[in-house]
Amino acid sequence: MKKDAFIQKMRNIGIIAHIDAGKTTVSERILYYTGRSHKMGEVHDGEAVMDWMADEQERGITITSAVTTCNWEGFEIHLIDTPGHVDFTIEVERSLRVLDGAVGVFCAVGGVQPQSETVWRQADKYKVPKIAFVNKLDRIGADFFGCVEQIKTRLGAKPLVLQIPIGVEDSFSGVVDLVSMEKIVWDDDSLGASFSRLPVEGELAREAELYREKLIEDAADCDDALMEKYLAEEEISQDELVAAIRKATLDRRGVPVLCGSALKNKGVQPLLDAIVRYLPSPTEVPPVMGVDPATHEPVLCAATEKEPLAALIFKVSMFDGRKMCFVRIYSGVLTAGEEVYSPILNVRERCARIMAVHANKRERIDSVGPGNIVGVTGLKLPATGDTLCSSKRPVILERIDTYEPVMSIAVEPKTAGDRDKLLLVLEKLAAEDPTFRFKEDEETGQMIISGMGELHLDVLVKRMQRDFNVEVNVGKPQVMHREGIGKAASAAAVFDQEVAGQSLWAQATVEISPLQRGRGNSVQIALPDDRLAQNLVLAAKKGMEEGLQSGICMGYPVTDVQATLVDAVMKESGGTELAFRVAATLAVKQALAGAESFLMDPVMEVEVVMPDDFMGDVIGDLNSRGGKVESIEARRGAQSVRAMVPLSKMFGYSTALRSATQGRGIFTMRFAYFDRA
Repeated sequence: MKKDAFIQKMRNIGIIAHIDAGKTTVSERILYYTGRSHKMGEVHDGEAVMDWMADEQERGITITSAVTTCNWEGFEIHLIDTPGHVDFTIEVERSLRVLDGAVGVFCAVGGVQPQSETVWRQADKYKVPKIAFVNKLDRIGADFFGCVEQIKTRLGAKPLVLQIPIGVEDSFSGVVDLVSMEKIVWDDDSLGASFSRLPVEGELAREAELYREKLIEDAADCDDALMEKYLAEEEISQDELVAAIRKATLDRRGVPVLCGSALKNKGVQPLLDAIVRYLPSPTEVPPVMGVDPATHEPVLCAATEKEPLAALIFKVSMFDGRKMCFVRIYSGVLTAGEEVYSPILNVRERCARIMAVHANKRERIDSVGPGNIVGVTGLKLPATGDTLCSSKRPVILERIDTYEPVMSIAVEPKTAGDRDKLLLVLEKLAAEDPTFRFKEDEETGQMIISGMGELHLDVLVKRMQRDFNVEVNVGKPQVMHREGIGKAASAAAVFDQEVAGQSLWAQATVEISPLQRGRGNSVQIALPDDRLAQNLVLAAKKGMEEGLQSGICMGYPVTDVQATLVDAVMKESGGTELAFRVAATLAVKQALAGAESFLMDPVMEVEVVMPDDFMGDVIGDLNSRGGKVESIEARRGAQSVRAMVPLSKMFGYSTALRSATQGRGIFTMRFAYFDRA
């Protein structure tokens, strides 16, 4: 097959969803039916291929995104199974950054849950076309059409329903394909590997006809040619309908919706057909844009081997103590043993080996072209978000957004022998995980590690012990605060000092004002163009950013503040980058002193689902924790309560909820914003 034709038959997809929606079970069935694995690994048995870490197998959840490759009907599918727990949302973020398509898995009972919304918005952020798969239709309380309605209302998506279930709960036996108007029934004796396509008859045929008419109408809304035929009441062929659905999906104007039960081996093969039929190849998404590090001009990286190399490191892992960088190739060819250039670090390094990755197994390959996702060893300095390219055409690709940690704990080695190893281990963990931070407390000498939640920190401590043989004592979790300001203020600061025999002098005037909660910081320059040279302006801007890194209350970072440089004065001999950087930092500190600074707590969005009988107790408990109830929604036999609650009040909530609901309530929470403590 020609290389251009081969890349057309390539799909880079991610499986995204809320925790316990069945992502990993769907992934395991995909591997089994494509022949990539010869045994179905079950999450509840701790034998899932994609959940290969010991912690994942023990807890029955996905912690780290796992990469694999499989083949279906002549197409090569690169698949990433991502975590569903909010503590590991960076794994989803960096996976979606390099994927061309995504499959959103929804629980037919739980519907669109909080983390489902988070990962869906992350996919929207990177303009990733999506397919929805409504899973667990065999469960008691399953509601396919209720889930479809939530996809529309909660996610703002336009569902294109391609299948309807035959039966529900205990009676779920198969699906009706509305595109081909066939009934698909799976053979339980073959573990769902074989299935039959049968004619749709009787009452089911009449119901299917109504939903097919709705599908054609929805698809026509996204395709002018189909709309003309629809309005003229002309016959619409299956090929025309498929083309319109594909166009709507690639344009992100519609989301094909399929259904099934992965655990009961029903619905996965049509999902694979939909992946290759409706999701894009690397050439069907807009070419990635980078910038030239020298000129800052945009650089287009087309998905062809003729272009110079452009690749992005989206994840770093430690395998057997060795650093492996997971890389998405956007253009050109990456060859083992060749030198690559990292423009962000301005270093040249050699790719020792290139690996095709299947979960925790690796296979060496010599070279790889655009569209591929591979592991690379031998790179010492590059980290998550760094670009690898040819030194003949330097380019920096868009970096991956990260998240600030909201919780910290103190750790200390149990033995003197572990003391020296601890710092090395923490550096390795930080290289893998951009949301993990560590620092030594200057007052107590303790090592403070910070992460996204209790589970995140617990997993990191377990990994220290299990993977690196470092035993540590652990303190109680502490909330990571921020600082905010209550009013606008301004200050002027002068830096006048002699450094290395040179007299340095600069004056900066900064105005600060509070921003809306959750907006983050904004650093602006409001100077005439001829007031300062560009390098001095950039130095002052960096100084303001550094000034916001620690507030005046307790030294926590300042957030939701706009800082503006409104004036700057220099002396001809002493105006250097260092002088303006320090002057701007001092001006920010002085302005903070007059802006009524205060501490801020992280506020979490909490959703609690419980039987109707316990709603009063649950709401009363949330109110006692300082929570604000945002909405109450009725579900089949249950109630869903959404509230905003300070994180500091949520310690031990799982035990309290079990007591209040006789073990029948569940909750999820995710970070929302920082607010006044």
